[in-house]
Amino acid sequence: MRATGLRALACGLALLVAVTAGGADEVRMQRSAAGIGMQPEVTLQQLRPLLHRLRALEPVAQLRAINQFFNRHIEFATDSQVWGQVDYWASPLESMQQRRGDCEDYAIAKYFSLVIGGMPVARLRLVYMRAQMDDGPAQAHMVLAYYPTADGDALILDNLVDEVLPAAQRRDLVPVFSFNSDGLWQGLGTVGAGNPAARLTRWPEVLAKARAEGFL
Repeated sequence: MRATGLRALACGLALLVAVTAGGADEVRMQRSAAGIGMQPEVTLQQLRPLLHRLRALEPVAQLRAINQFFNRHIEFATDSQVWGQVDYWASPLESMQQRRGDCEDYAIAKYFSLVIGGMPVARLRLVYMRAQMDDGPAQAHMVLAYYPTADGDALILDNLVDEVLPAAQRRDLVPVFSFNSDGLWQGLGTVGAGNPAARLTRWPEVLAKARAEGFL
């Protein structure tokens, strides 16, 4: 869990909208980025070439690139440290602005970056996990999962691990539920668990912020 500049990503994504996913709004993204401080500009210079390359990469290479980028450019900090709240889900631009975030913020930034890069939403899910940390008690944790096939083993993007590994190899993680913009499921499986907008009060807020920022 780490952090660096955030306005950068916004501007970069805005400039690349025409060559990446068609859902992003370049004008809104540029306007949102312009309202953020100067600190993220260095990160943008590093991110823009990556966003240009994403569509030319194989899916696994895309996952590795985005996972490593945010793991290296966001510094881990708790919501209490960053926002003065027990639980806060930041939008990509908010994370870039703060240059810090917790596990949810990493997963959210990776999710929207991959979607903007052309990754189908159906292949991505944010996953709540119980994570075994060393010898201590299990802790709540969130990661991003990619499904190569509808019923295949998911690949896990985690702020704790730079390597993208199959879920079967992450014995330290126990999935509780997963969700994306389209649905909510039990664990990593195919059993539906209701409407994510109704069950996860923070998620609709993040989606609304992402749309306002031009990410959707």
